[in-house]
Amino acid sequence: MDTKLTVRVERSLIEAAKRYANQQGVTLSHLIEEYLRSLAIQQDQGLVNTPVLQRLSGILPSSVSLEEYQSHLEEKYG
Repeated sequence: MDTKLTVRVERSLIEAAKRYANQQGVTLSHLIEEYLRSLAIQQDQGLVNTPVLQRLSGILPSSVSLEEYQSHLEEKYG
């Protein structure tokens, strides 16, 4: 069930987000909903999809999976 939500955001940010959503062929509501959904998924998955790991994943050799790197980080900083 969809629920209406009112938030206060800088006008320039809203306009930029609307342009981005339009370029992607989606509504701003859909864009926000998908972003919030991705946050919930990331939280459920722990370190696997954190922004730091996503940035680092491009520099890891292809033989190293994100799961292996996650295990390494958990052992190192655990």
